[in-house]
Amino acid sequence: MSKANLPQYDYDTIIIGGGPAGYTAGIYAARSGMKTLLIEGAATVSQITITDLIENYPGVPDGINGFDLMQLFKKQALHFGLEIAASDVQAVRKITNAPVLWEVAAGDQSYKTLSIIASTGAQWNKLGVPGEEAFAGKGVSYCATCDGPFYRNKDVIVVGGGDTAIQEALFLTHFARKVTVIHRRDRLRAAAILQKRAFAEKKIEFAWKSKLAEINGSDFVTGVKVADVDSGTVRKIEAEGVFIFVGLTPNTSLFRDLLNLDKGGYIITDDHMKTSTAGIFAAGDCRAKQFRQVVTAAGDGANAMHSAELYVDELKGQTY
Repeated sequence: MSKANLPQYDYDTIIIGGGPAGYTAGIYAARSGMKTLLIEGAATVSQITITDLIENYPGVPDGINGFDLMQLFKKQALHFGLEIAASDVQAVRKITNAPVLWEVAAGDQSYKTLSIIASTGAQWNKLGVPGEEAFAGKGVSYCATCDGPFYRNKDVIVVGGGDTAIQEALFLTHFARKVTVIHRRDRLRAAAILQKRAFAEKKIEFAWKSKLAEINGSDFVTGVKVADVDSGTVRKIEAEGVFIFVGLTPNTSLFRDLLNLDKGGYIITDDHMKTSTAGIFAAGDCRAKQFRQVVTAAGDGANAMHSAELYVDELKGQTY
């Protein structure tokens, strides 16, 4: 099919999401000359922007905080001419079949595009225990970087045993008097280097084979109830802050009726970031995969954009 025979459209591709995957895709798209729009959420931010220290991103041996790293991504994308809009996408709709043309509704605007890259990321899970919702912002937090400084010389709880939980527990030792890590198993899931640091940190204590049962307080958190996984015995731990890091939920509701998702709600793709639906590609934390890091998200973004470019070139009849 030649370009002249294509239906009228606004963009070759629209990238939904402004994290590492989205901005990497945007850099590659802008450099390749594709007419591209990146829509980053107006009411949400990428998880990486609230990460205190990233020390495993290639080329940055001294580390960098997530916000500053994303500003570098964005600056580079703008340098190459990427068009960016800050808005929350409400809907993605197919409006023609042969070839497929997509409509993306965001804010009070609607855009037509030949392809889409979903880089919508994920969000932290909540435990749903009594007191969690009532004390949100009053001692309950999901971001140590955001709220850690409020707990200087205070006792805090961290719930979880993965990389994020242990990274954030270590960060909280910069402020807190004591950090108690509550984990439902008898060993951590975090990377070995993080475990080594945590076990060596005198401010960190562990409540093994335990689960958070309740968060207590009056105006603010004053402590928690912790249940033993085996016996069910409940004990109290005094604390003024509770930081919860128990996994992620992908932001994929936009694509629930359009794409194949796994049981966790993550978008299923092949190795080239192609989804089950022609014209839609996925990258980053919203995609079903084993390892979620900035560097893997960036790789996904580059891969997705390359696949999108090949797809659009074929629609235009200019495949090499």
